[in-house]
Amino acid sequence: MAQLNYQEEGRKLLTALYGALSALKLYPVENETVQVALSELHSLVERIVGVDGGAEVRVVGDFFFLNETRLRLDLSNFATFGSFARALQDHNIGAVEILPGVERSEWAPFISMLLRKSMAEAPFDGFMERLASTSIRHIQLRSATDVEDPQDSEEKMVAAKRTYAQSVKVAKDVLGDMRIGRAVNVRKVKRAVQGIVDQVLSNESSMVTMTTLRDFDEYTFTHCVNVSIFSVIIGQRLGLERLQLYELGLGALFHDIGKQRLDVDLINKAGGLTDEEWGQLKEHPTAGLLLLFHMAGFADTPYRQMLMAYEHHMKIDLTGYPQNRRPRKPTLFSRIVAVADSFDAGTSVRSYQHQPWPPDAVLKEMRDNPKRGCDTLVVKVLITATGVYPVGTLVILDTHELAVVAQVNPDPDLLHRPKVKVISDPVGLPLSEPKTLDLAEADPATGAPRHQIIKTTDPQKYGIRVSDYLIG
Repeated sequence: MAQLNYQEEGRKLLTALYGALSALKLYPVENETVQVALSELHSLVERIVGVDGGAEVRVVGDFFFLNETRLRLDLSNFATFGSFARALQDHNIGAVEILPGVERSEWAPFISMLLRKSMAEAPFDGFMERLASTSIRHIQLRSATDVEDPQDSEEKMVAAKRTYAQSVKVAKDVLGDMRIGRAVNVRKVKRAVQGIVDQVLSNESSMVTMTTLRDFDEYTFTHCVNVSIFSVIIGQRLGLERLQLYELGLGALFHDIGKQRLDVDLINKAGGLTDEEWGQLKEHPTAGLLLLFHMAGFADTPYRQMLMAYEHHMKIDLTGYPQNRRPRKPTLFSRIVAVADSFDAGTSVRSYQHQPWPPDAVLKEMRDNPKRGCDTLVVKVLITATGVYPVGTLVILDTHELAVVAQVNPDPDLLHRPKVKVISDPVGLPLSEPKTLDLAEADPATGAPRHQIIKTTDPQKYGIRVSDYLIG
Protein backbone atom coordinates (compact mmCIF):
# COMPACT_ATOMS: atom_id res chain seq x y z
CA MET A 1 0.00 0.00 0.00
CA ALA A 2 1.26 3.47 -0.89
CA GLN A 3 2.31 5.77 1.93
CA LEU A 4 1.75 9.50 2.11
CA ASN A 5 4.42 12.10 2.60
CA TYR A 6 2.20 14.22 4.82
CA GLN A 7 4.35 17.33 4.59
CA GLU A 8 4.39 17.32 0.80
CA GLU A 9 0.76 16.27 0.35
CA GLY A 10 -0.39 18.72 3.01
CA ARG A 11 1.26 21.68 1.29
CA LYS A 12 -0.17 20.58 -2.06
CA LEU A 13 -3.65 20.32 -0.54
CA LEU A 14 -3.42 23.79 1.00
CA THR A 15 -2.22 25.15 -2.34
CA ALA A 16 -5.16 23.52 -4.13
CA LEU A 17 -7.66 24.86 -1.60
CA TYR A 18 -6.14 28.34 -1.85
CA GLY A 19 -6.25 28.11 -5.67
CA ALA A 20 -9.94 27.13 -5.71
CA LEU A 21 -10.78 29.85 -3.20
CA SER A 22 -8.94 32.51 -5.23
CA ALA A 23 -10.47 31.39 -8.54
CA LEU A 24 -14.03 31.43 -7.24
CA LYS A 25 -13.46 34.83 -5.70
CA LEU A 26 -12.55 36.26 -9.14
CA TYR A 27 -14.62 34.26 -11.65
CA PRO A 28 -18.04 32.60 -12.00
CA VAL A 29 -18.16 28.86 -11.40
CA GLU A 30 -18.45 28.12 -15.17
CA ASN A 31 -15.10 29.79 -15.87
CA GLU A 32 -12.36 27.46 -17.10
CA THR A 33 -9.90 28.69 -14.47
CA VAL A 34 -12.36 27.74 -11.74
CA GLN A 35 -13.05 24.34 -13.29
CA VAL A 36 -9.34 23.54 -13.57
CA ALA A 37 -8.77 24.58 -9.95
CA LEU A 38 -11.67 22.41 -8.74
CA SER A 39 -10.44 19.43 -10.78
CA GLU A 40 -6.92 19.75 -9.34
CA LEU A 41 -8.31 20.00 -5.82
CA HIS A 42 -10.58 16.99 -6.24
CA SER A 43 -7.85 14.86 -7.84
CA LEU A 44 -5.48 15.57 -4.94
CA VAL A 45 -8.16 14.89 -2.31
CA GLU A 46 -9.10 11.59 -3.96
CA ARG A 47 -5.46 10.46 -3.81
CA ILE A 48 -5.09 11.34 -0.11
CA VAL A 49 -8.44 9.82 0.88
CA GLY A 50 -7.70 6.72 -1.18
CA VAL A 51 -4.48 6.07 0.71
CA ASP A 52 -5.47 7.27 4.18
CA GLY A 53 -9.21 6.52 4.25
CA GLY A 54 -10.00 10.18 4.86
CA ALA A 55 -8.42 13.60 5.19
CA GLU A 56 -8.77 16.29 7.82
CA VAL A 57 -7.34 19.78 7.58
CA ARG A 58 -7.17 21.61 10.91
CA VAL A 59 -6.19 25.16 11.69
CA VAL A 60 -5.15 25.85 15.29
CA GLY A 61 -3.76 29.31 15.87
CA ASP A 62 -0.93 29.71 13.37
CA PHE A 63 -0.61 25.98 12.65
CA PHE A 64 -2.00 23.80 9.88
CA PHE A 65 -2.45 20.04 10.29
CA LEU A 66 -3.17 17.30 7.79
CA ASN A 67 -4.69 14.50 9.83
CA GLU A 68 -2.34 14.34 12.84
CA THR A 69 0.72 15.84 11.13
CA ARG A 70 1.63 19.47 11.71
CA LEU A 71 2.71 21.02 8.44
CA ARG A 72 5.99 22.89 8.34
CA LEU A 73 5.30 26.17 6.57
CA ASP A 74 7.66 29.07 6.06
CA LEU A 75 6.59 32.72 6.07
CA SER A 76 6.07 32.89 2.32
CA ASN A 77 3.70 29.96 1.95
CA PHE A 78 1.93 30.71 5.23
CA ALA A 79 1.04 34.13 3.82
CA THR A 80 -0.34 32.34 0.74
CA PHE A 81 -2.46 29.98 2.81
CA GLY A 82 -3.48 32.72 5.22
CA SER A 83 -6.57 33.61 3.21
CA PHE A 84 -7.86 30.04 3.50
CA ALA A 85 -7.21 30.08 7.23
CA ARG A 86 -9.04 33.42 7.59
CA ALA A 87 -12.01 32.07 5.62
CA LEU A 88 -12.29 29.19 8.08
CA GLN A 89 -11.78 31.42 11.10
CA ASP A 90 -14.45 33.87 9.90
CA HIS A 91 -16.97 31.06 10.19
CA ASN A 92 -15.40 29.67 13.39
CA ILE A 93 -14.43 26.47 11.57
CA GLY A 94 -11.53 24.61 13.15
CA ALA A 95 -11.41 21.47 11.03
CA VAL A 96 -12.56 20.28 7.59
CA GLU A 97 -12.92 16.50 7.30
CA ILE A 98 -13.22 14.90 3.86
CA LEU A 99 -14.82 11.46 3.79
CA PRO A 100 -14.42 8.65 1.26
CA GLY A 101 -16.81 9.03 -1.65
CA VAL A 102 -16.47 12.80 -1.87
CA GLU A 103 -17.65 14.03 -5.26
CA ARG A 104 -16.19 16.78 -7.40
CA SER A 105 -19.55 18.55 -7.45
CA GLU A 106 -19.34 19.15 -3.68
CA TRP A 107 -16.36 21.48 -3.89
CA ALA A 108 -17.86 24.48 -5.68
CA PRO A 109 -20.74 25.04 -3.22
CA PHE A 110 -18.46 24.45 -0.23
CA ILE A 111 -15.79 26.92 -1.40
CA SER A 112 -18.50 29.43 -2.36
CA MET A 113 -19.97 29.22 1.14
CA LEU A 114 -16.54 29.94 2.63
CA LEU A 115 -16.42 33.13 0.56
CA ARG A 116 -19.78 34.34 1.85
CA LYS A 117 -19.94 36.77 4.74
CA SER A 118 -20.27 35.00 8.05
CA MET A 119 -23.16 35.57 10.43
CA ALA A 120 -22.33 38.04 13.18
CA GLU A 121 -23.77 35.77 15.87
CA ALA A 122 -23.03 32.04 15.97
CA PRO A 123 -21.06 31.99 12.68
CA PHE A 124 -20.39 28.23 12.84
CA ASP A 125 -24.05 27.37 13.50
CA GLY A 126 -25.08 29.63 10.62
CA PHE A 127 -22.60 27.96 8.28
CA MET A 128 -23.83 24.49 9.29
CA GLU A 129 -27.45 25.50 8.63
CA ARG A 130 -26.55 26.63 5.11
CA LEU A 131 -24.45 23.49 4.60
CA ALA A 132 -27.41 21.28 5.49
CA SER A 133 -29.46 22.81 2.68
CA THR A 134 -26.89 21.77 0.04
CA SER A 135 -26.05 18.42 -1.53
CA ILE A 136 -22.71 18.29 0.30
CA ARG A 137 -22.53 14.97 2.18
CA HIS A 138 -18.84 14.05 2.30
CA ILE A 139 -17.37 17.22 3.80
CA GLN A 140 -17.84 17.51 7.55
CA LEU A 141 -16.81 20.33 9.85
CA ARG A 142 -15.86 20.92 13.46
CA SER A 143 -16.01 24.27 15.17
CA ALA A 144 -12.81 25.94 16.29
CA THR A 145 -13.89 25.57 19.92
CA ASP A 146 -14.06 21.78 19.51
CA VAL A 147 -10.57 21.45 18.02
CA GLU A 148 -7.89 20.69 20.59
CA ASP A 149 -4.91 23.00 20.64
CA PRO A 150 -1.91 20.69 20.07
CA GLN A 151 0.31 23.11 21.98
CA ASP A 152 -2.00 22.72 24.95
CA SER A 153 -1.86 18.94 24.48
CA GLU A 154 1.93 19.03 24.35
CA GLU A 155 2.04 21.17 27.49
CA LYS A 156 -0.19 18.66 29.28
CA MET A 157 2.07 15.80 28.25
CA VAL A 158 5.16 17.70 29.44
CA ALA A 159 3.47 18.41 32.79
CA ALA A 160 2.46 14.75 33.17
CA LYS A 161 5.96 13.59 32.26
CA ARG A 162 7.48 15.95 34.84
CA THR A 163 5.12 14.76 37.58
CA TYR A 164 5.73 11.11 36.69
CA ALA A 165 9.53 11.45 36.65
CA GLN A 166 9.54 13.29 39.97
CA SER A 167 7.26 10.68 41.54
CA VAL A 168 9.45 7.78 40.36
CA LYS A 169 12.53 9.53 41.78
CA VAL A 170 10.77 10.04 45.13
CA ALA A 171 9.70 6.37 45.19
CA LYS A 172 13.28 5.33 44.44
CA ASP A 173 14.69 7.56 47.19
CA VAL A 174 12.10 6.51 49.78
CA LEU A 175 12.37 2.77 49.16
CA GLY A 176 16.15 3.03 49.05
CA ASP A 177 16.20 4.88 52.38
CA MET A 178 13.82 2.35 53.89
CA ARG A 179 16.01 -0.59 52.80
CA ILE A 180 19.12 0.80 54.47
CA GLY A 181 17.29 2.00 57.57
CA ARG A 182 17.58 5.72 56.85
CA ALA A 183 14.80 8.14 57.88
CA VAL A 184 12.24 8.74 55.13
CA ASN A 185 11.49 12.27 53.95
CA VAL A 186 7.70 12.05 54.31
CA ARG A 187 7.20 15.66 53.24
CA LYS A 188 8.76 14.88 49.85
CA VAL A 189 6.46 11.88 49.47
CA LYS A 190 3.39 13.97 50.29
CA ARG A 191 4.33 16.55 47.65
CA ALA A 192 4.76 13.81 45.06
CA VAL A 193 1.32 12.34 45.82
CA GLN A 194 -0.28 15.79 45.73
CA GLY A 195 1.26 16.22 42.27
CA ILE A 196 -0.21 12.90 41.12
CA VAL A 197 -3.68 13.84 42.40
CA ASP A 198 -3.52 17.28 40.78
CA GLN A 199 -2.46 15.82 37.43
CA VAL A 200 -5.09 13.07 37.47
CA LEU A 201 -7.85 15.59 38.21
CA SER A 202 -6.76 17.99 35.46
CA ASN A 203 -4.91 15.76 33.00
CA GLU A 204 -6.05 12.14 33.43
CA SER A 205 -5.41 10.91 29.87
CA SER A 206 -1.77 12.08 29.90
CA MET A 207 -1.15 10.43 33.27
CA VAL A 208 -2.59 7.14 31.97
CA THR A 209 -0.19 7.43 29.03
CA MET A 210 2.72 7.80 31.46
CA THR A 211 1.98 4.37 32.94
CA THR A 212 3.10 2.79 29.65
CA LEU A 213 6.69 3.66 30.63
CA ARG A 214 7.22 0.24 32.18
CA ASP A 215 10.98 -0.01 32.62
CA PHE A 216 12.09 -3.48 33.78
CA ASP A 217 15.18 -2.10 35.51
CA GLU A 218 13.05 0.46 37.39
CA TYR A 219 10.02 -1.82 37.87
CA THR A 220 9.84 -1.57 41.66
CA PHE A 221 9.61 2.22 41.54
CA THR A 222 7.47 2.69 38.42
CA HIS A 223 5.09 0.03 39.75
CA CYS A 224 4.52 1.99 42.97
CA VAL A 225 3.82 5.18 41.00
CA ASN A 226 1.58 3.42 38.48
CA VAL A 227 -0.47 1.83 41.26
CA SER A 228 -0.85 5.27 42.84
CA ILE A 229 -2.00 6.78 39.52
CA PHE A 230 -4.50 4.01 38.75
CA SER A 231 -5.81 4.10 42.33
CA VAL A 232 -6.43 7.85 42.20
CA ILE A 233 -8.12 7.48 38.81
CA ILE A 234 -10.46 4.82 40.20
CA GLY A 235 -11.09 6.85 43.33
CA GLN A 236 -12.06 10.02 41.52
CA ARG A 237 -14.45 8.03 39.30
CA LEU A 238 -16.04 6.66 42.48
CA GLY A 239 -16.62 10.22 43.66
CA LEU A 240 -13.93 10.52 46.34
CA GLU A 241 -13.01 14.05 47.40
CA ARG A 242 -9.54 15.51 46.87
CA LEU A 243 -8.37 14.82 50.44
CA GLN A 244 -9.57 11.22 50.17
CA LEU A 245 -7.76 10.86 46.84
CA TYR A 246 -4.57 12.11 48.49
CA GLU A 247 -4.94 9.53 51.30
CA LEU A 248 -5.59 6.82 48.71
CA GLY A 249 -2.67 7.86 46.49
CA LEU A 250 -0.30 7.93 49.45
CA GLY A 251 -1.28 4.43 50.56
CA ALA A 252 -0.99 3.15 47.00
CA LEU A 253 2.54 4.55 46.69
CA PHE A 254 3.48 2.76 49.95
CA HIS A 255 1.50 -0.44 49.31
CA ASP A 256 4.58 -2.65 48.74
CA ILE A 257 6.90 -0.93 51.21
CA GLY A 258 7.10 -4.15 53.25
CA LYS A 259 9.14 -5.74 50.46
CA GLN A 260 12.03 -3.53 51.51
CA ARG A 261 12.46 -5.86 54.48
CA LEU A 262 12.92 -8.86 52.16
CA ASP A 263 16.12 -10.09 50.54
CA VAL A 264 16.69 -8.48 47.13
CA ASP A 265 17.50 -11.87 45.58
CA LEU A 266 14.10 -13.15 46.69
CA ILE A 267 12.22 -10.21 45.16
CA ASN A 268 14.14 -10.47 41.89
CA LYS A 269 14.19 -14.24 41.65
CA ALA A 270 13.31 -15.56 38.20
CA GLY A 271 11.05 -18.60 38.10
CA GLY A 272 9.02 -20.18 40.88
CA LEU A 273 9.58 -19.79 44.62
CA THR A 274 10.14 -22.59 47.12
CA ASP A 275 7.56 -23.02 49.90
CA GLU A 276 9.94 -21.33 52.31
CA GLU A 277 10.52 -18.38 49.95
CA TRP A 278 6.81 -18.06 49.28
CA GLY A 279 6.20 -17.97 53.02
CA GLN A 280 8.70 -15.12 53.36
CA LEU A 281 7.08 -13.18 50.51
CA LYS A 282 3.67 -13.47 52.10
CA GLU A 283 5.01 -11.61 55.14
CA HIS A 284 5.52 -8.33 53.25
CA PRO A 285 1.99 -6.93 53.89
CA THR A 286 2.47 -7.33 57.66
CA ALA A 287 5.96 -5.84 57.41
CA GLY A 288 4.52 -2.90 55.47
CA LEU A 289 1.91 -2.23 58.14
CA LEU A 290 4.57 -2.20 60.87
CA LEU A 291 6.97 -0.02 58.90
CA LEU A 292 4.28 2.60 58.32
CA PHE A 293 3.21 2.47 61.97
CA HIS A 294 6.75 3.34 63.09
CA MET A 295 7.53 5.79 60.27
CA ALA A 296 8.25 9.30 61.56
CA GLY A 297 7.01 12.40 59.75
CA PHE A 298 3.24 11.89 59.79
CA ALA A 299 1.14 14.33 61.81
CA ASP A 300 -1.17 11.43 62.71
CA THR A 301 -0.68 7.68 62.63
CA PRO A 302 -1.31 6.66 58.98
CA TYR A 303 -3.97 4.02 59.74
CA ARG A 304 -5.52 4.09 56.25
CA GLN A 305 -2.14 3.60 54.59
CA MET A 306 -1.28 0.81 57.04
CA LEU A 307 -4.49 -1.02 56.11
CA MET A 308 -3.80 -0.64 52.38
CA ALA A 309 -0.33 -2.14 52.81
CA TYR A 310 -1.74 -4.94 54.99
CA GLU A 311 -4.87 -5.84 52.98
CA HIS A 312 -3.97 -5.44 49.31
CA HIS A 313 -3.28 -9.19 48.83
CA MET A 314 -6.14 -10.53 50.98
CA LYS A 315 -8.61 -10.90 48.08
CA ILE A 316 -12.28 -10.03 48.35
CA ASP A 317 -13.12 -13.51 49.78
CA LEU A 318 -10.12 -13.51 52.15
CA THR A 319 -8.45 -16.47 50.40
CA GLY A 320 -5.30 -14.41 49.87
CA TYR A 321 -2.72 -13.37 52.46
CA PRO A 322 -2.18 -12.58 55.31
CA GLN A 323 -4.70 -15.12 56.59
CA ASN A 324 -7.38 -13.97 59.00
CA ARG A 325 -8.72 -15.74 62.05
CA ARG A 326 -11.80 -13.55 62.24
CA PRO A 327 -14.25 -12.42 59.52
CA ARG A 328 -13.39 -9.06 58.01
CA LYS A 329 -13.91 -7.10 54.83
CA PRO A 330 -10.96 -5.29 53.20
CA THR A 331 -11.57 -1.54 53.12
CA LEU A 332 -12.62 0.22 49.92
CA PHE A 333 -9.19 1.84 49.64
CA SER A 334 -7.49 -1.57 49.97
CA ARG A 335 -9.78 -3.05 47.30
CA ILE A 336 -8.94 -0.18 44.96
CA VAL A 337 -5.19 -0.61 45.50
CA ALA A 338 -5.53 -4.39 44.97
CA VAL A 339 -7.13 -3.84 41.55
CA ALA A 340 -4.57 -1.18 40.54
CA ASP A 341 -1.74 -3.45 41.73
CA SER A 342 -3.06 -6.50 39.85
CA PHE A 343 -3.54 -4.59 36.61
CA ASP A 344 -0.11 -2.95 36.55
CA ALA A 345 1.69 -6.12 37.69
CA GLY A 346 -0.11 -8.26 35.11
CA THR A 347 0.84 -5.98 32.23
CA SER A 348 4.50 -5.48 33.21
CA VAL A 349 7.71 -7.36 32.53
CA ARG A 350 9.06 -8.68 35.83
CA SER A 351 11.86 -11.01 36.89
CA TYR A 352 9.50 -14.00 36.80
CA GLN A 353 7.19 -12.74 34.04
CA HIS A 354 9.05 -12.11 30.82
CA GLN A 355 5.90 -12.20 28.72
CA PRO A 356 3.19 -10.05 30.32
CA TRP A 357 -0.43 -10.51 29.32
CA PRO A 358 -2.07 -8.03 26.92
CA PRO A 359 -3.85 -5.36 29.02
CA ASP A 360 -7.32 -6.31 27.75
CA ALA A 361 -6.72 -9.94 28.78
CA VAL A 362 -5.60 -8.84 32.26
CA LEU A 363 -8.76 -6.78 32.73
CA LYS A 364 -10.97 -9.65 31.54
CA GLU A 365 -9.26 -12.11 33.87
CA MET A 366 -9.60 -9.73 36.83
CA ARG A 367 -13.27 -9.13 36.07
CA ASP A 368 -14.38 -12.67 35.22
CA ASN A 369 -12.21 -15.03 37.28
CA PRO A 370 -13.33 -15.12 40.95
CA LYS A 371 -10.06 -16.82 41.94
CA ARG A 372 -8.26 -13.54 41.28
CA GLY A 373 -10.14 -12.13 44.26
CA CYS A 374 -10.75 -8.66 42.78
CA ASP A 375 -13.71 -6.44 43.57
CA THR A 376 -15.54 -6.65 40.22
CA LEU A 377 -17.19 -3.26 40.69
CA VAL A 378 -13.77 -1.63 41.13
CA VAL A 379 -12.47 -3.50 38.06
CA LYS A 380 -15.39 -2.19 36.00
CA VAL A 381 -14.62 1.35 37.17
CA LEU A 382 -11.02 0.89 36.02
CA ILE A 383 -12.28 -0.30 32.64
CA THR A 384 -14.27 2.94 32.22
CA ALA A 385 -10.95 4.77 32.58
CA THR A 386 -8.73 2.48 30.52
CA GLY A 387 -11.29 1.28 27.99
CA VAL A 388 -11.57 -2.33 26.89
CA TYR A 389 -8.21 -1.83 25.17
CA PRO A 390 -6.08 0.29 27.54
CA VAL A 391 -3.68 2.95 26.31
CA GLY A 392 -0.46 1.26 25.18
CA THR A 393 -2.12 -1.95 23.98
CA LEU A 394 -0.64 -3.22 20.70
CA VAL A 395 -3.48 -4.32 18.41
CA ILE A 396 -3.94 -5.78 14.95
CA LEU A 397 -6.62 -4.09 12.84
CA ASP A 398 -8.89 -5.74 10.28
CA THR A 399 -6.53 -4.29 7.65
CA HIS A 400 -3.72 -6.35 9.29
CA GLU A 401 -1.93 -3.13 10.24
CA LEU A 402 -0.30 -2.88 13.66
CA ALA A 403 -1.54 -0.05 15.87
CA VAL A 404 -0.98 1.24 19.41
CA VAL A 405 -4.00 2.35 21.44
CA ALA A 406 -3.45 6.06 22.08
CA GLN A 407 -6.69 7.34 23.61
CA VAL A 408 -9.75 5.84 25.27
CA ASN A 409 -13.16 6.64 23.81
CA PRO A 410 -15.02 8.71 26.45
CA ASP A 411 -18.38 7.25 25.37
CA PRO A 412 -19.07 4.30 27.74
CA ASP A 413 -20.86 2.50 24.90
CA LEU A 414 -17.77 2.75 22.69
CA LEU A 415 -15.00 1.68 25.08
CA HIS A 416 -14.06 -1.01 22.55
CA ARG A 417 -13.43 1.65 19.86
CA PRO A 418 -10.45 3.77 21.00
CA LYS A 419 -8.23 6.09 19.00
CA VAL A 420 -5.12 4.28 17.77
CA LYS A 421 -1.82 5.15 16.15
CA VAL A 422 -1.17 2.92 13.15
CA ILE A 423 2.55 2.08 13.14
CA SER A 424 2.92 -0.48 10.33
CA ASP A 425 1.47 -1.35 6.94
CA PRO A 426 -0.45 -4.63 6.36
CA VAL A 427 2.74 -6.63 5.78
CA GLY A 428 4.37 -5.36 8.97
CA LEU A 429 6.71 -2.70 7.57
CA PRO A 430 6.98 0.31 9.92
CA LEU A 431 5.38 3.55 8.73
CA SER A 432 7.72 6.52 8.44
CA GLU A 433 5.17 8.51 10.44
CA PRO A 434 2.35 6.92 12.47
CA LYS A 435 -1.20 7.88 11.49
CA THR A 436 -4.08 8.31 13.93
CA LEU A 437 -7.40 6.51 13.44
CA ASP A 438 -10.59 6.95 15.44
CA LEU A 439 -12.12 3.46 15.51
CA ALA A 440 -15.48 4.97 16.47
CA GLU A 441 -15.82 6.57 13.04
CA ALA A 442 -18.42 4.94 10.81
CA ASP A 443 -18.62 4.70 7.04
CA PRO A 444 -21.47 7.10 6.13
CA ALA A 445 -22.48 4.84 3.25
CA THR A 446 -23.00 1.71 5.36
CA GLY A 447 -23.08 2.95 8.94
CA ALA A 448 -20.57 0.24 9.82
CA PRO A 449 -17.23 1.04 11.50
CA ARG A 450 -14.45 1.81 9.03
CA HIS A 451 -11.87 -0.15 11.02
CA GLN A 452 -11.94 -2.73 13.80
CA ILE A 453 -9.54 -4.42 16.18
CA ILE A 454 -9.36 -8.13 15.46
CA LYS A 455 -6.96 -9.05 18.28
CA THR A 456 -4.27 -7.81 20.63
CA THR A 457 -0.66 -8.95 20.45
CA ASP A 458 2.62 -8.86 22.37
CA PRO A 459 4.86 -5.82 21.63
CA GLN A 460 7.96 -7.87 22.54
CA LYS A 461 7.17 -10.25 19.70
CA TYR A 462 7.78 -7.36 17.29
CA GLY A 463 10.51 -5.60 19.28
CA ILE A 464 8.20 -2.65 19.87
CA ARG A 465 8.25 -0.32 22.88
CA VAL A 466 4.76 1.19 22.78
CA SER A 467 5.69 4.24 24.86
CA ASP A 468 7.89 5.43 21.97
CA TYR A 469 4.71 6.09 19.99
CA LEU A 470 2.83 7.77 22.83
CA ILE A 471 5.35 9.90 24.67
CA GLY A 472 7.63 12.31 22.84
